Amino acid sequence: MKRIGSSRRKTRHVMTKPSSARGKFPSGKFIQSFAVGDKVVLSAEPSVFKGLYFRRFHGKTGEVSGKRGSSYQVIVKDGKKPKMIIVNPVHMVRL
Repeated sequence: MKRIGSSRRKTRHVMTKPSSARGKFPSGKFIQSFAVGDKVVLSAEPSVFKGLYFRRFHGKTGEVSGKRGSSYQVIVKDGKKPKMIIVNPVHMVRL
């Protein structure tokens, strides 16, 4: 069955910031760098849509496996199966 809507459907509360955190955020989040093997937590920055992952992976912990352009390849367990997703560094927090 085909899903109707975009990848951000049903994310009213998952991908929103609290009102106290709205506004500009540190620009250093754009240029942070990670090495292969670093553990990261996927934490969406809702004001930046570029390089945003699917909502199922929100809050998951993964391991950086490589770099692709300005984004990173992250291996995340989805149940028992490892999946590789491409994430912009804005949406990642070092563990």
